[in-house]
Amino acid sequence: MLSRSAFRAAANPTAVARRGFQSTRVSRGGHGPTAAGASPYHYPEGPRSNLPFDPLKKGFAFKFWGYAATGFFLPFGIAVWQTKKNKP
Repeated sequence: MLSRSAFRAAANPTAVARRGFQSTRVSRGGHGPTAAGASPYHYPEGPRSNLPFDPLKKGFAFKFWGYAATGFFLPFGIAVWQTKKNKP
């Protein structure tokens, strides 16, 4: 089945061209088809530039592990509190 369609496409190359496959060209300097060919915004690039915090600061490790420990142990603490509280 596949060989038949490949044979037909090879025998008649204009049929493939008539399908209307098109592509748009992007100018060299831009990220899309803008008037100048370049992005109107420039964002900093490089490692850690897309993070909303600075992992190289001194208190980052303490804050990170505190956040992670709270997120991990909070459900267990809630479960213990729910089982130990006085029932009406």
